[in-house]
This record gives sequence, C-alpha cells and structure tokens, in this order.
Amino acid sequence: MIDRTAVRDTANYLRQVRPIDPEEITEYIEGTPHPAVIRETLREEAFDLRLREREDGSFVPVDDDPVRPPGWAPDALPEAYAFALEDLLVAEFGANWHVGDSGHELRETIRRLKADYLYGNDVRYDRIAALGYAIYHLPDYYAAIGYVLDDLAENGLLDRTLRVLDVGAGVGGPALGLHDYLPEDAVVEYHAVEPSAAADVLDRLLEETGRNFRTTVHRTTAESTFGLEDTGSDAGSILDEPFDLVIFGNVLSELEDATAVLEAGTDALAADGSVIALAPADRETAIGLRQAERAVATPDGGVEIYSPALRLWPDASPTDRGWSFDVRADLAVPPFQRRLDEAAARETTDEPGEFHNVDVQFAYSILRTDGKRRADVRASDERCARMSDSEEHVTDRVNLLAVKLSHDLSDGKNAVYRVGDGSQSVDHYLVCTRETVLNDGLREADYGAVLFVENGLVLWNDDEAAYNVVVDDETVVDVVAR
Repeated sequence: MIDRTAVRDTANYLRQVRPIDPEEITEYIEGTPHPAVIRETLREEAFDLRLREREDGSFVPVDDDPVRPPGWAPDALPEAYAFALEDLLVAEFGANWHVGDSGHELRETIRRLKADYLYGNDVRYDRIAALGYAIYHLPDYYAAIGYVLDDLAENGLLDRTLRVLDVGAGVGGPALGLHDYLPEDAVVEYHAVEPSAAADVLDRLLEETGRNFRTTVHRTTAESTFGLEDTGSDAGSILDEPFDLVIFGNVLSELEDATAVLEAGTDALAADGSVIALAPADRETAIGLRQAERAVATPDGGVEIYSPALRLWPDASPTDRGWSFDVRADLAVPPFQRRLDEAAARETTDEPGEFHNVDVQFAYSILRTDGKRRADVRASDERCARMSDSEEHVTDRVNLLAVKLSHDLSDGKNAVYRVGDGSQSVDHYLVCTRETVLNDGLREADYGAVLFVENGLVLWNDDEAAYNVVVDDETVVDVVAR
C-alpha cells in the first residue's frame, strides 16, 4: 500500500516550487511506486490538497480567488451532450430511434411525463422514461442551474474547489450546467444520488465532463442518503464530510416529505455552504418548492433564504401562494427534439413543436446557514408599510420595500409584476399604469432585485383576490439591490 502521507507531504512541498510531476514524486516515496499509482493517489487527494490536474498529467495549485460570474447565457445545449444522448438512443433503439415503434413509445412517454407533472401524479422512471425525460428536459435544466449560480458567484460565494451533493440528479442537466459554469481550473468532488434508471443516462453524460470534475453516482434514495429511512445500506457515509453545494434539481415535488429532505440537505452543508433547490415553473411544482422553503427557513430556525424570495422583515414569514419563477432566453431546439417532433403523426390542423422544450423558466431557492443573503437589506416601520398590513392601506399611497418576483405578467397593456416583502399573506402586484424616468427602475430591474417603491397606490383586485399597487406618474421606484 502506498504511503499517502508521504505523497501529500511531498506534494505540499513541491507545490510551492513547480508543477507536481508524478514521476518526480516516485523518488521521494519509499518503495518507488509506479508513477501511475502516484498519479491516481494525487487525483484522490487533489480536492483536499487544492490541486488540479493539467492535460500534461502534472498537478498545480487551485487559485484561491472565488469563482466570478462567467456571463452565463447559453443559446443551445452543447453538442457534446447532445451527441452523448443520441448515442444512448441509438444504442437502445437503433439509428432510426425517432421513427416507428420506438419513436411512438418515446413520444407517448413524454406525453405521460408531462401529464404526471401537471397533475401531481407519482412519476416512475424506467429506462424508456429516463430517455424520454432526457430528450425533453436536459436542455432547459442544463441552462437553469447557471443562472441560479450567478446569485452566489456575484457575491464571491463559490469557491474553486467544491464538494457537491446532487440529490435526485436525474439525467444530469444541473450537473452538466454546473460543470460548464465553473472555470477550467476548478476542482469538483461531485456526488449524485439517483435511485432510478435515470442513473444510467447520467453515467453516460458525466463521461463528457473534465478530469477535475470527479464524479460518483450513488444509486440510492434521498431518504436513505440522509438517514430518514432504514434501508440497511451505508449510503449515509457520503455525509461524513460536509458539502459546499447541495442541489435539489427538480426533485422536491417527487418526494413524500420534501420538507424533511430539504432540511436534511441544510444539515449536510459546510458552514459557508448553500442549498440550491430548483423546480419547473408550473404552478404546483413552483408553489411546492416555496412551501418547502418556508417550512425550513423559519425566522428562528437558523436557515436563511439567500435568494430570491428575501424576507425583508426579519420577524415575519409569508403565507401567500408563492408562485414565483424566473424566465430567461430560449435555447435553440436541439437536434434530438427536432427529429422526434418531425416524425410525429399529426392532423392537418396540429401545430409542430409538441416535443420541443427550449423555454428556460424555473423556480428556485438558495438557502444558507451562515446568515448571508444576496442583498443585506431590511425594511423598517419608519419608512415602509408591511404588505401584511395592505388591507389597512387600500386607496392610500404608501412606501414599500419589495422583492421583484416575476417578469412582466401582462398581456402588453399595463405592465404587471409580482412582488413580496416576506410578510405578505395575499398576492401583491406592482401595476405600472404610466412609466416615467422616476419609476422605470421597475421595468429594468432583474428578477430578485430589491425595490423601494415610494408613493404607490394600494388597491384591492377582487377578480384576482390580490392587492395591486399602482405605479404611476406620482410614484418613484428605486433599485436598492440588483
């Protein structure tokens, strides 16, 4: 057995001098082990040593600077991942996988999956369902994770060495997006938890990641991983070390007790780590994510909402529906979606595109246990009205501190934006009836931005059972935090 302590000590010495060559290290280790053994040992120890492997096989230190936003704005799923998925489809069904019985089976599978998600039915993944899921959801899930990571990177909260737990990893959309978001000199110890046949697809797609993105797939359930059910397995051993990121990518709606699993995810964090929870923008899944978030992040529970639904009143918790989601630029239709769609039998009045899914729309939550928030902004009774008190202010003009929680929801007339301040029990919307240079910050602000609304007119919308705060030529809107 190789002396790992000697390898570590030698690597720590040489890192200060020059790139670490495994062949050179053999000279310092008792027994003169083969360089290939040294190289594999360094790979296994690289995360703790903060070393990354270069293409020439040598190892160099990882930069101490945090990851900065890379300008994430993908316009398509990268070809390498598209080709890998098509490799799986060809291996399963042959070169003409998109036509005949196999194409029909995949299309019916995708229809069934869409209906199950829409109506909240139990979703089960056999191999065909996993491939159908990958065809339909891999591109948009790939894109979504990067936009969420921006929230952390903009505040310097993503290290270049990351230990990641991806719970319900599925076919790998979030994993591949994380890989491509991070700089080439990052080192990632990635653990996926996926009990279904989707793990087979995930395994293949992870082969396309780089040498410093070191992956392990655990074919077990989230509940077993966190010790919430007794299965007799040792899956919980992966929790021996804390994680910098715990990702729940589009899985909370499929869990029997999403709150318990999400809470266990926060317990698995390093002191400066983050939980990222993603969900489709559909009403049921997005609201379900927000309900789990609110159950875990109570005012005195030690878990803070980092973004986007900030609690601006520290002693308050919202109880409105919480249907909130971000929208980003569409992706190009990937070739595997186009082929499957073009081969579908249609009536003359049917529109093409049933099997295209390139909308990037997602609900998300980032939770932390160190008290940090994307914007450290708090409301005060001296300057603002609470949304929980809106009933008292109907027909009055008030000042509000609000988080922008939607893009324009209107049909093109008066712009409408969902907002919250963390105290609301009823939905609130800012309705811009007249844009001026003093309130155009409302339109320009990003999703999740904090706004100070001065002199907004509070009205009750009986049709929507919600409060509309009118923004007109008497209203000033300032962007407090983007």
